[in-house]
Amino acid sequence: MSGKHANRANGDIRGASGLVIDKPSTKDGAAIWRIARDSRKLDLNSSYAYLMWCHDFADTSLVARAGDDVVGFVIGYRRPTAPETVVVWQIAVGHSQRGRGTAGALLDALVSRLADDGVRLMETTITPDNTASNALFASLAQRWSTSMDRAGTFDAGEFPDEHESEVRFRIGPFAPAPGIRSAS
Repeated sequence: MSGKHANRANGDIRGASGLVIDKPSTKDGAAIWRIARDSRKLDLNSSYAYLMWCHDFADTSLVARAGDDVVGFVIGYRRPTAPETVVVWQIAVGHSQRGRGTAGALLDALVSRLADDGVRLMETTITPDNTASNALFASLAQRWSTSMDRAGTFDAGEFPDEHESEVRFRIGPFAPAPGIRSAS
């Protein structure tokens, strides 16, 4: 993330659009659930799952705020067997923020924060028809001058319900961002 797009103050990141990107709290769980529901693309988890995500994985997740409103989120976790890898579980932005670079800013902020703490790789899964997500993660790799490689597939037949295949991608390695330190 370039210096012109980030200004750390009080542990948050202020993007060029005036959005504030910071750690979620449990009070953000309902807004995150609504954004996921309204995306009509993500697998919707229970509202309780988003509340717990904000509680248990706040250090590897972020929200974008416009004023007091959550307008986007990325939720992830560090893989227990490979702590140098962050797995992005879901990322979405509200309709008002689409096409404004909010999702990219969330991913850049997540990499900036976690690279200084030893994270070198990001993994995610994307359905083959989700061109927006494929482009989002490919542009992350390009901005960070790193690679995005296919890491396998969860085939549709592996799911117990109707579900598209999910292609696993690995992005990285990432180096600590110069001049940007993680918020504690």
